[in-house]
Amino acid sequence: MAREMTTSIRRNAKSQTSMGSIVAIARGVVTAVAVTVLGVVVFALLIRWMNLTDTVISVFNQALKLASIFVGARACVGQGGTNGIFKGATVGLLYMMLGIVAYAFLSGLSLVPAAYLADLGMGVAAGGLCGMIMANMKPKK
Repeated sequence: MAREMTTSIRRNAKSQTSMGSIVAIARGVVTAVAVTVLGVVVFALLIRWMNLTDTVISVFNQALKLASIFVGARACVGQGGTNGIFKGATVGLLYMMLGIVAYAFLSGLSLVPAAYLADLGMGVAAGGLCGMIMANMKPKK
């Protein structure tokens, strides 16, 4: 009987941990999307006031993606969190997948997987890197 209770407690702890990870990843993706929306609004106002080149717009677009992934991974992992690389990489991957799908939907383009692999790779790498950094920082007291 004691063995059954121990096994049951372990199963419940694992399901709570995985559910907590899913909630944390969702929080990270939502945070990353919110940062992107805010950044796009601010940049749209700047574009309206200034005459910016296509190069500046492309660079800002990439920088905004990276910043959004870093903020989302930070919101997901937190200082001293666990599974930082996995959670951060997952946030980056899901964020970039959402961006690709939204771009294809809004522009009416069909999805070509090979064309977006670089973006997905950048999202996974940036998210994993930020998650690793956050997990290795000392937790706040």
